[in-house]
Amino acid sequence: MWLISGGAFQGKLDYALDITGMNREDAADGLTCSRQELLGKPIINHFHLWIERMLREGQDVNALVEEILEVNPKAVIIVDELGCGIVPMEPSVREYRETTGRICCRLAAAAQEVHRVICGIGTVIKVEKNKINQ
Repeated sequence: MWLISGGAFQGKLDYALDITGMNREDAADGLTCSRQELLGKPIINHFHLWIERMLREGQDVNALVEEILEVNPKAVIIVDELGCGIVPMEPSVREYRETTGRICCRLAAAAQEVHRVICGIGTVIKVEKNKINQ
């Protein structure tokens, strides 16, 4: 699995498509995708929005993340960085932000590669040579 993180509107999806050679049709959108798409598509875009949806629905987000890692282990997961900035006053928004941050830590630990994208330029911040192409 690869994790691609960065600020909003920084070109993460275009970067992912460029480095993987895939098309937009290969990407599930966390805002609207079904569970089947999430588990089957090679790219998961807006993963933070999927987390927000699942929290609102009362789902066990951590169990679902583990399922993704098991069922879709070669996925490229794209997520916005949420931890920079003002801490929200609304408790549910703070929970969403904290949960997303902790899930990103879990994903980064499991990932073969982690990329950070700023202004459309990616920097590889983790490579595990022994896990590439698993």
